[in-house]
Amino acid sequence: MAAGALTPGPSNSAQEFPGSPANSPPAGGVPPAIDLVLGATAGCLACFLTNPLEVVKTRLQLQGELQPPGTYPRPYRGVLRAAVAVCRADGLWGLQKGLAAGLLYQGLMNGVRFYCYSHAEDAGWTGYPGGTVAAGALAGAVGAVVGSPAYLVKTHLQAQTLSAMAVGHQHNHESISGAFKSIYQQHGVAGLWRGVTGAVPRVAVGSAVQLATFASAKDWVCEHQWFSKGSWAAVLAGGMVSGVAVAVTMTPFDVISTRLYNQPVDADGTGKLYRGFLDCILQISSREGLLGLYKGIGAVYLRLGPHTVLSLFFWDKLRNMVQHQQPPGL
Repeated sequence: MAAGALTPGPSNSAQEFPGSPANSPPAGGVPPAIDLVLGATAGCLACFLTNPLEVVKTRLQLQGELQPPGTYPRPYRGVLRAAVAVCRADGLWGLQKGLAAGLLYQGLMNGVRFYCYSHAEDAGWTGYPGGTVAAGALAGAVGAVVGSPAYLVKTHLQAQTLSAMAVGHQHNHESISGAFKSIYQQHGVAGLWRGVTGAVPRVAVGSAVQLATFASAKDWVCEHQWFSKGSWAAVLAGGMVSGVAVAVTMTPFDVISTRLYNQPVDADGTGKLYRGFLDCILQISSREGLLGLYKGIGAVYLRLGPHTVLSLFFWDKLRNMVQHQQPPGL
């Protein structure tokens, strides 16, 4: 995949610049610092529209934690019925629980992720075989580390509900600021990064698959003349295919991440349910079966599909707007 494949347009098609990165033009034409702002903006716009599905996904993934299938009550059954259950328990606004933390996370994670990916493009790394995947994974991992405290608080807030509908541990935070303050006071700075071992592989895998499949799918539909190069339809088609791939590959990591973030901890910050990433995998698969790692996959796709489309669509179009406003020769 040639440098700049993420940005649609005649001058950035992978097929127009074969060979080594040295033969390719500058990647995206957008400075990495601007990409940081554009990526953060795109992620926040997508988050606002898809946060209800994130709430549903979190509840489904925590339901029946470490219990064999069929042995626990299921207040949440399927995406639509789970959404209705959330509304009944928490009101219509309950579907936007954790929105502020989610916006903070998306702004931090996606801003850093696209910033790092833009640097990789400018350096020509994405022009090598597998370069897009590697750059996407590395950029995602860095973004996950930076955004981890916000994701931790988001998960806590989205899991909170009435006792009759509660799944998973209830942290009972009163607000996003109260959550950050409580975690810091109890466990220090390190406590804000609890669960990051699950977040890094989650976002690294998801980012690599998302960026690679988006670029490939977008170029493919243009090659077959289904859509014209640079059109919004080509961007959306690439995003929809990317959403399927991301949901399939990322759901197990997403379940693990949710469990690690939400579990109760001892006074020293040690998890009471899972010792870490590998222990979480083993416990879920042994007690809930391998399908336990795919809990909430429907909600994952229904959330990731639109989120992938929207975040990449917004980012792509914002980049084009910036490129068109730059003076020639820059």
